[in-house]
Amino acid sequence: MSVTCQTPEATQMQRITIRLPEQQLEMIDYMVAQGEFPSASEAIRTAVRELIDDRGEKLLRRSEILSAMS
Repeated sequence: MSVTCQTPEATQMQRITIRLPEQQLEMIDYMVAQGEFPSASEAIRTAVRELIDDRGEKLLRRSEILSAMS
């Protein structure tokens, strides 16, 4: 397991606005109500982290492979 130390700059949050279908918002609210997440913001941050972990690694590897082939 690797541990990443974050600088204070890395932990600063930016506010964004997104639009989600009502059904997704209801499910997020349900998860918060059930204690899965402390807030809707934390639920969405978790989803974004998981997306980055899953797809970000694949994109970086693909980019490295393409760079090596050039």
